[in-house]
Amino acid sequence: MAFKHITSRDNPIFKQLKRLADSSRERSRENKTLLDGVHLIESYLHALGEPVSLVIPEGKSSAEATALMQQLEHLSTVMLPTLMFAELTPVASSTGILAVIEIPQILPPERPQFSLMLENIQDPGNLGSMLRTALGAGVDAVYCSKGCTDVWSPKALRGGQGAQFHLTVIEGADLPQVMQDFPGNVFATTLNGDSLYALDLTSPTAFVIGNEGAGLQAETIDAATCRVSIPTDARLESLNAATAAAICLFERVRQCAK
Repeated sequence: MAFKHITSRDNPIFKQLKRLADSSRERSRENKTLLDGVHLIESYLHALGEPVSLVIPEGKSSAEATALMQQLEHLSTVMLPTLMFAELTPVASSTGILAVIEIPQILPPERPQFSLMLENIQDPGNLGSMLRTALGAGVDAVYCSKGCTDVWSPKALRGGQGAQFHLTVIEGADLPQVMQDFPGNVFATTLNGDSLYALDLTSPTAFVIGNEGAGLQAETIDAATCRVSIPTDARLESLNAATAAAICLFERVRQCAK
């Protein structure tokens, strides 16, 4: 395998990799991002094709990473000292391989039947988890408001475990307009609303999930068909946003499976 061995943080290639790891603006400008680990890279390979390049640390890699490197030995590869490599990975214990990929360009579906709409979700792990759940539930499209964290950040990608490669995810969406255009019922998740389990979810359905702390904005709630809540023990103030999304999405799956 031919590779570039970089040992200086002043090297322009390392600087570019660091910007891709840290900056949503840079990822958007370059239309590239970083994948961390064998599982994500293999998921990308199966769904969308080969990465642009690989990044590996000095020293011994895991057997899985070595096998993947051999499979992709024709790709441009950068080798970094262990500490510099660690600056690019979102986890404390990496499998020892990163990939630079092109971010796919995604168009919204014309008439989605099952959608998840996310407003101002800030935690990338939460966002990734919601995308993973949406894929499992068979969601047609996920719409993320301008205030959401970056869908293609390394941490969100890790949380999604490859869901981003298979879902239609629209970033920077005007949620009130998307809600108005949706060809079915749009349910705003709130603390005070109709019980999720009393609703008929078998027709075209969209759920709107709000910010982890603040919930949904008033204008977003007003644009929905109705408010929906998940009955819980009175001692609990609220559910985690990703948990609430999972319960709502799979209640619809349950109803449609009858």
